Amino acid sequence: MKHPLRGIKATAAVLLLGAVALAPAVRAADVPYDVVVQYLLETVRAFRTAYVLSVVEHLREGGITPKEDWVKDAHAIPLPAQFVKEAGAKIESYEVSLIGLTPINRANLPKSQAEADTLMTMATDRSKRLLTFSEGDVYKGMIADLAIVQSCVDCHNEHPQSQWRKWRRGDVMGAIVVRVKKGR
Repeated sequence: MKHPLRGIKATAAVLLLGAVALAPAVRAADVPYDVVVQYLLETVRAFRTAYVLSVVEHLREGGITPKEDWVKDAHAIPLPAQFVKEAGAKIESYEVSLIGLTPINRANLPKSQAEADTLMTMATDRSKRLLTFSEGDVYKGMIADLAIVQSCVDCHNEHPQSQWRKWRRGDVMGAIVVRVKKGR
């Protein structure tokens, strides 16, 4: 049976992919990597925030909730992290993902010490919410991923695989990361 909310997910993914598809054209115009990465991060964060506030919270009121195994449940939708990662997996010209120092899914750990250090900076200095840097042949940007609603906090604090159970609203739970190979 087809999941009744696939249309919502597909529409959101199309909007996200349409917005980020401009990156190669911007790069071709010799716009600095940091500008391209900042643009991409702001766009992905906006879509993630809109998904949480306008889709997840709205549907929750009607009894439809985000779940890890949402594909198997006609009354569930993807978790916000799954939404970002699934949309990011559809992009071929650069990488979009979520990382954290204490992720529920170990695949979401930073890929390098520089990413881990950047996460620590974001968590300890509230003025540094979007940072860009170069690491080898990859230009990276990270934007703080905040616990914007109580349901995010509750889910992470109660999840059996959670490595940290003291989350509060407004905490930096991790970051959205964009990785662009130089010369693309």
